[in-house]
Amino acid sequence: MNSYFEQRLAAETQRYEQLIARKNRPVDGGNGIYQRYEHPVLTADHTPLFWRYDMDPESNPYFMERLGINAVLNSGALYMDGKYYLVARVEGNDRKSFFAVAESDSPVDGFKFRNYPVRLPDTCPEETNVYDMRLTRHEDGWIYGVFCSESHDDSSGDLSAATAQAGIVRTKDLENWERLPNLISKSPQQRNVVLHPEFVNGKYAFYTRPQDDFISTGSGGGVCIGLVENIENPVICTEEKVISPRRYHTITEVKNGAGAVPIKTDRGWIHIAHGVRNTAAGLRYVLYVFATALDDPSKLIAEPSGLFMAPHNAERVGDVSNVVFTNGAVVNEKNEVYIYYASSDTRLHVASTTIDRLIDFTFNTPADPLRSVDCVKQRCELIEKNLRLMKG
Repeated sequence: MNSYFEQRLAAETQRYEQLIARKNRPVDGGNGIYQRYEHPVLTADHTPLFWRYDMDPESNPYFMERLGINAVLNSGALYMDGKYYLVARVEGNDRKSFFAVAESDSPVDGFKFRNYPVRLPDTCPEETNVYDMRLTRHEDGWIYGVFCSESHDDSSGDLSAATAQAGIVRTKDLENWERLPNLISKSPQQRNVVLHPEFVNGKYAFYTRPQDDFISTGSGGGVCIGLVENIENPVICTEEKVISPRRYHTITEVKNGAGAVPIKTDRGWIHIAHGVRNTAAGLRYVLYVFATALDDPSKLIAEPSGLFMAPHNAERVGDVSNVVFTNGAVVNEKNEVYIYYASSDTRLHVASTTIDRLIDFTFNTPADPLRSVDCVKQRCELIEKNLRLMKG
């Protein structure tokens, strides 16, 4: 065998094995709400070598990457039978994304991809790209994946013009996937759609984000909820009611969208969503939290002020800088919560908290007063309270 090939193969194999075996430690400090970790849980380097390299020394004597991976990011997440599963968005150097399942006994490290990516049934010939799958373990017994199905907008002369719809698949084992029809709503485009894990009035409930075109929400008012009678014919049969609205001069001014599947607590459904505002440096994506009522998920009951998480330090740099985004969080039997979030459309991280901490943050953090003068008043009230306590 070619000695150069052997050396390269041995070196890259060792590097890959060390990466998979690397332990992830919590980072000191923080805000008391959640704990960040030192290393990403998934990166392009976590993908198997045999996904990227031709392992035949005859056809690849220099052990070159033939099908490179650019990024591993926005991942749906499940905790089942003591294991943690991520269905990540993997983007090749060709810019096309696909889904792949990684699993680990640990929530923060050791994630390893299965041998093959997810092979979705090819039922939409116009579909060019797929990404950002949310995973819902529904009370009907299925695991559903809801993702963005992107196609070229043939009505436009612009080669970059696209349309986005909500694709739906379901599975029992994260191995065999059944493709259902795309979600149909009155909105011309849909992105960041999440399926609620329980029936609502006997119907399937979807959190949607209606938008007028691929990038701009236009008349879309925020995160909505709509109901579907039959998941095998997923047509929203109710008005899409806004439950988390966009607002001027806030973190959701440009757009917002559902993130992880909402987390059920004894106080309500806690949603971890994303908000987008414009800056001189471009769009800035952050995470925020809101809660809806247990008996009526369309009813907003808590809306803590400001952001929950923003890109931090090296997280700010990547393919699309100044972005954090989540579409997956899990809760284990210890009521520990693990939030899987991507930074700058490049790599996937984890942050940990607990149900108690999430409840505390969501229901005890005051809402945004929406005007500077009132924000100063709100902050001064906190200062005065603390100064009194400090004086004893």
